[in-house]
Amino acid sequence: MKRKTVSPKSTTLKTLAVAAMLAMVGAGTFAAPAFAADAPIAASTAPSAHVPLLWKVSDGDNSLYLLGSIHVLKKSDYPLSPDVDAALRDAKTVIFELDMDDMTKPENLAKMQQSFAFEDGRKLSGVLPPATWTKLEAMFAKTGTPVSAVEGVEPWALNLQLVMGVMIGMGFDPQAGVDHHLTREAKKAGKSLMALETLQDQIDMFEAQPDAEQVRGLERFFDNPKETVQLMQAMHAGWKTGDVEALDRDLRGVMAAGAPESYRVVNVVRNDKWLPKLQARLDGHGKGDDTLAVVGAMHLLGADGVVEKLRAKGYRVERVCSACIAPRN
Repeated sequence: MKRKTVSPKSTTLKTLAVAAMLAMVGAGTFAAPAFAADAPIAASTAPSAHVPLLWKVSDGDNSLYLLGSIHVLKKSDYPLSPDVDAALRDAKTVIFELDMDDMTKPENLAKMQQSFAFEDGRKLSGVLPPATWTKLEAMFAKTGTPVSAVEGVEPWALNLQLVMGVMIGMGFDPQAGVDHHLTREAKKAGKSLMALETLQDQIDMFEAQPDAEQVRGLERFFDNPKETVQLMQAMHAGWKTGDVEALDRDLRGVMAAGAPESYRVVNVVRNDKWLPKLQARLDGHGKGDDTLAVVGAMHLLGADGVVEKLRAKGYRVERVCSACIAPRN
């Protein structure tokens, strides 16, 4: 199969998106991490500075709230917007991309870690360009860890580990992500919980990335590690301020243009699979049986996003944004 040429920026954006999604699981590449899934975010009396990516979709007798999340956040990002709290109170059921409790079971963590390894006997040193392997060796030498520890790891999985390390160094905490936080809050409130995907769905998505793009992601990381920091800062700022236009342009738009196959697998295919499940929450339930769906922010953006796909089906769609100075679509 002919591999597509992708822009450097789009490859890094794709890597960040994949890293953020796997952060929901909390899985590490080389060792199983310790979990604190039930540890609450400390309550704050400060007013929220969060402007949510939140929409309300209605069919006449009940509603579906769509909340765009970031799967890793800083504890200082809390509290979330009161609009999110209100949507959670109104909903009887909360839907996430994954079942967070299921994902932290030891057998599923082991399954995820097994997926990081090459299945065909290849070695990372034979897959990466020599210059990239040399940079990887130098980095591992500084840590005192033998580079042989990653010889059997696929490029996407190593890239993920490196990017997650950068995120954690920037103060982001996977256990402070929106998904973990709202799972805890939904349980406390006695809400029903559902998932749009299984662990195997996630693994299949990761492994569907073209080999050339996996390698290019590692090349970009070593060539310009500051770019990862800058992009994560931009994504975080756009999410916190609810800037749909900036996120659509700089995240979704860049990825769609520069890495169309990865964009199709990561975003379009999954949106289309989720749509019937989300519609069922509107069409198959009566008055007052409202739902909150929490998914990665990119899934709600642009013509390929769930918001516009539901609008095109005739549902009434409105942005929920009490902090917005002017109405936002």
